[in-house]
Amino acid sequence: MDLDGIKSVLRTFAEVEARGVSPLYEHLALQAASDDDVAGLLAAARDGEVRATLLMAAAHRLVQADPIHPLSRYYPSLGGFDGVDSETWPLFRSFLLERASKARELIASRYTQTNEVRRAALLYPGVARAAREAGGKVSLLEVGCSAGLLLGLDRFGYRYQCDGGDQLAAGPAKAAVGLHCALDLAPGAVVPKLPKKLAVLDRAGLDRAPVDLSDEDELAWLEACVWADQPDRIRLLRTAAAEQARHRPRLITGDGVDDLASAAASLEGPLVVITSHALAYFPAEKRSAFVSELAALAASRPVWWVSEEFYGAGLETVLPGRDDLSGAAGLATLGVVRWEDGKPEAHALARTAPHGQRMTWLPL
Repeated sequence: MDLDGIKSVLRTFAEVEARGVSPLYEHLALQAASDDDVAGLLAAARDGEVRATLLMAAAHRLVQADPIHPLSRYYPSLGGFDGVDSETWPLFRSFLLERASKARELIASRYTQTNEVRRAALLYPGVARAAREAGGKVSLLEVGCSAGLLLGLDRFGYRYQCDGGDQLAAGPAKAAVGLHCALDLAPGAVVPKLPKKLAVLDRAGLDRAPVDLSDEDELAWLEACVWADQPDRIRLLRTAAAEQARHRPRLITGDGVDDLASAAASLEGPLVVITSHALAYFPAEKRSAFVSELAALAASRPVWWVSEEFYGAGLETVLPGRDDLSGAAGLATLGVVRWEDGKPEAHALARTAPHGQRMTWLPL
């Protein structure tokens, strides 16, 4: 991608993804979109990996390694309390360019990898529906699993704050990881019934570069991928990582399409395949191939696909024509798909905020 393309990526991130969500990253990305030297650092990214989040994660990792630098004042993840001001960009620019070779090395060798633990609250109703339809225990396979933290979703506790002030509880009563999510109802929708317990036979994650959380450097990179002015997300990540250390899932290195069948074969029983903001990293033709692989798996065993993706990257493949979902700016869609006689039966369950803070349940 040329420099103009990189600048466009940065500007779009600032104006669409970060605006109203991360004042720090909105400011830094907008400034970087007008700066040849800083934007040019992203030219080191591998094909298909030119992302504003990768630049921000590389900078975050470098600040982690030098936490006494004045720039850390603007990083709440490192104890900073200063909001964006006239010094933020000059400090960021000089800090990053002084470490340009280290930044390029990170950008060239790393992927943007996140494990947004709060997304488990979005996935739980979809997995619960699949388990109910399966009539019992299911195995979980997460594609694009990163460190596999979402594979522990059956061990998390959930509190959904509903319209009118009511709370809906789900998951184990005593859980090390507790998640809160606002639950709105679209016209005609009813509050979903959620079980206190999910019965999981086995679980595994499939990723091109799984993250080993026993490696401090890998954990630090995962934390660096979390937006620096959202420290609550990092605290939750650390809590979930500590819990996972007691129940380590099997993580498989492989391609989400080419190695899907072999990964699935390692799991017994009805299979629930999970994707959460993973398919946006697939080219369009690979998304179609992924769905074809799911259909092939479903020819020999019960298979459900629970997706929490932007509509165009996920559910549209099997449920086209939903303009109400494609037009939901900044919102993803929770969907459940199963196959009967080779044909997908797809349902859009909810519109979801990308970091798991809110969902709007849809009428079925």
